[in-house]
Amino acid sequence: MFRFMLRRDRVQLPVWILGIVLPIVGTLAAYESLYSTAAERQESAAMMSSPAAISMTGPEFYLEDYTLGAMMGHQMLGFMGIVVALMSVLLIVRHTRKEEETGRTELVRASVTGRHANTTAVLMLAVAVNLVVALVVAVGLGATGAESITWEGSFLYGAALAVIGLAFSGLTLLFVQLLEHARGAIGISTGMIAIAYTLRAIGDMGEEFFSWISPIGWAQQTAVYLDNLWWPLFIGLAFFLVMAAIAYPLSTKRDVGAGMIPPRRGKASASAALTNPLGLAYRLQRTNLIVWSFAMLLFGIAYGSFLGEADKMIESIGDYAEEMLPALEGISLADSFAAMFISIASIVATIPALQSILRLRGEEKEGRLDGMLAGALSRYRLLGSYVAAALINTMILLFMAGLGMGIAGSQSMDNSAYLTDLMIAGLSYTPALWVVIGVAVALIGLVPRATSFSWAVLVFAFLVIYLGGALQMPEWVMKISPYQHIARFPAEEFNWVPLFWLTAIAAALIAVGMYSFRRRDISM
Repeated sequence: MFRFMLRRDRVQLPVWILGIVLPIVGTLAAYESLYSTAAERQESAAMMSSPAAISMTGPEFYLEDYTLGAMMGHQMLGFMGIVVALMSVLLIVRHTRKEEETGRTELVRASVTGRHANTTAVLMLAVAVNLVVALVVAVGLGATGAESITWEGSFLYGAALAVIGLAFSGLTLLFVQLLEHARGAIGISTGMIAIAYTLRAIGDMGEEFFSWISPIGWAQQTAVYLDNLWWPLFIGLAFFLVMAAIAYPLSTKRDVGAGMIPPRRGKASASAALTNPLGLAYRLQRTNLIVWSFAMLLFGIAYGSFLGEADKMIESIGDYAEEMLPALEGISLADSFAAMFISIASIVATIPALQSILRLRGEEKEGRLDGMLAGALSRYRLLGSYVAAALINTMILLFMAGLGMGIAGSQSMDNSAYLTDLMIAGLSYTPALWVVIGVAVALIGLVPRATSFSWAVLVFAFLVIYLGGALQMPEWVMKISPYQHIARFPAEEFNWVPLFWLTAIAAALIAVGMYSFRRRDISM
């Protein structure tokens, strides 16, 4: 079974590994070129010492001696940890819950295979893939020979990424036993990634305890390329073993295709909402939407609570404060931080929004669209229902992020105006998310096998916000991201014009996708 899983993922796994290694090595090369002297690196450290920057990157202790290695540990380890965690989540769900939904697990279990064979094989695969990622990252970094990039630090860097992947592999394996459907397991597991990132951000901005209950925080506490502490990784390994130990016996206490949490008994007859495709689309995504809405609310509250301390926290910038403050002339620090936090929230909200529209492609691959389209339901109406659900979901998620940040921000600032301003600021990113959804719809219609590449838009947008300034990206490159065209309200004046053009682009992409979907064959 382990060999069969490798055979099925012979294309996916190399793509994932290259997608993790190349940005890491490429970023190191860019840092080496852009920050060739210690003075330039320390100037960058001063710029990265603001609370907003720390919340996006990592702990402040990396900034004390900002070598190339410290820059990689501070700015890239947490971000690439998210990618490794996402890879691990999708890998576990693909070979467990999705296999049960298609009926293949039942056929395999009917043969001479043990009850734990599938679970053991997928854990072997998760461990192997994360070990390969660790090894390739370590060799890729160490072979550069860059200043302060030691071999010990490089192997610790790779191991930290692997431990993040293993921690979320074990957690996802537990959710797979508890939940009945793959979409629920993916939704809650990816939601936990967002929560782990938020806990790490809160911890790094002052409440250190929260960093120690996040797998991403465990990796960054290794002080890679500085003190090279290996012991925090043992917390992640212990967490992985505990999750796996809990999941193993649960897999034998449930029926194949069922979850430990029994589904709520439905009504004797379908509601009026389920008699139309939009109602069905929302019913399939209900759990994911609820979990992510709650996560975005907490995300907003966590960041909004720091706005009242903006003036005090800016003192941590030190000697370079005067160089940074002119750019903020006439704008309160709280407004600047709020605008930055909202932009981060918009990136995070894109994850469930994309999951919402890509659910249609999953239904197609699983062969469930044929039965729906065999009746009077048109393709326009079917795809349109998923598009409508995704578009509405973006507004809900951004509203929840703005609401949470507004509630906490207005309390910390003792200014009720922040509640309305931050809700408007959150909703202002809606057209940018619609553009990403438009790209996904266009791919579903034109090149259905390439729909997963719609995630590249999100990754690029995150890189622009996360590393655009550090890598000194050209302005025209940064403007490719739809998020860069949104005014940073309330730090900047609200501007309707970009919202209009982004909405028009999204509408054009959706129209192309729907027209192409109507003309192509339904595939699996």
